[in-house]
Amino acid sequence: YDRLLRIRALRWEYGSVLPSTIQFHMSAEEVEWFNRYKKSLATYMRSVGGEEGLDLTQDIKPPKSLYIEVRCLRDYGEFEVDDGTTVLLKKNSQHFLPRWKCEQLIRQGVLEHILS
Repeated sequence: YDRLLRIRALRWEYGSVLPSTIQFHMSAEEVEWFNRYKKSLATYMRSVGGEEGLDLTQDIKPPKSLYIEVRCLRDYGEFEVDDGTTVLLKKNSQHFLPRWKCEQLIRQGVLEHILS
């Protein structure tokens, strides 16, 4: 039960894709449980919040500002912002982006939040 609670917490911390270093230490049943939990959470989030759904995994802690400065840790490609503009995320480039749009990429290790 303790491991399942930890695996559930991993979904909230890392998002829907776990790093391979973490998956390596999970049994097949634990990976299956994670995938079922991930699908169940996604179904629920789509069912609330109108047409687009509601992403409950964003802003787990209340933000101090709506925009943050980030640095790309690896090449990612084009990233679309709310107003329709696209930003090219290349390794070591820095950007000032909406927090909620880049939180998932921070958790995945694509971006790094630059603290002043």
